[in-house]
Amino acid sequence: MRVIIEKDYQTMSRKAALLVASQVNLKPDSVLGLATGSTPEGMYQELVQMYHRGEIDFSEVITFNLDEYYKLTPDNKESYHYYMQQNLFKHVNLYSENTNIPRGMVENMETECKYYEEKIQRAGGIDLQVLGIGSNGHIGFNEPGDRLNVTTKLVKLTEETIKSNSRFFDSPEEVPRKAVSVGMATILKAERIILLASGRNKAEAIKKTVNGYVDTRVPSSLLQTHPEVTLIIDEEAANLL
Repeated sequence: MRVIIEKDYQTMSRKAALLVASQVNLKPDSVLGLATGSTPEGMYQELVQMYHRGEIDFSEVITFNLDEYYKLTPDNKESYHYYMQQNLFKHVNLYSENTNIPRGMVENMETECKYYEEKIQRAGGIDLQVLGIGSNGHIGFNEPGDRLNVTTKLVKLTEETIKSNSRFFDSPEEVPRKAVSVGMATILKAERIILLASGRNKAEAIKKTVNGYVDTRVPSSLLQTHPEVTLIIDEEAANLL
């Protein structure tokens, strides 16, 4: 596990964007696994700027997002479909047919999850997976527990995650209690993984990710078992290393 500590959020975001751009420039038809949330926003902004400067071409890239809220329509401003459109997709030359996000509105979630896994396999697997991290060590919506989902599944969110996500909604009642999330085994099958973390509130999770035991109660600690993981974090998130 390689740990890169940058001074602040801006430099961390820039470093992450450079690694993504390097992947795409070396392999134009790369399959990227993408994350949402506040942490990757800066990276997406940097990638958009790089695209407009002619430094990266997304025309052959295929993307798969980690997760989506259950029963939140794609046009809802808090959905991850909407997030990805606003932060990346509509600003670069990614073809819509090459972008994939779990569908949270379908009735048969078991079939949807199996279909999503099959699409990843048909694309050849993930070349580079981008991850954020929750303060409890969750990645995607793989929440701490005695067991973790292996593949894409409909999951219940913990009260801690629901509380954390409530800042994005007008009222606590609007916060989804479930989400569709790519599972840990699928994440760990990626050729390369980068994990981003910013802020002192992520420091404990980063400490456990890097130096703690491999434990399903800290899902991010399972990244220790992967041969090609890079953590890109700011000084505040690295505070306890």
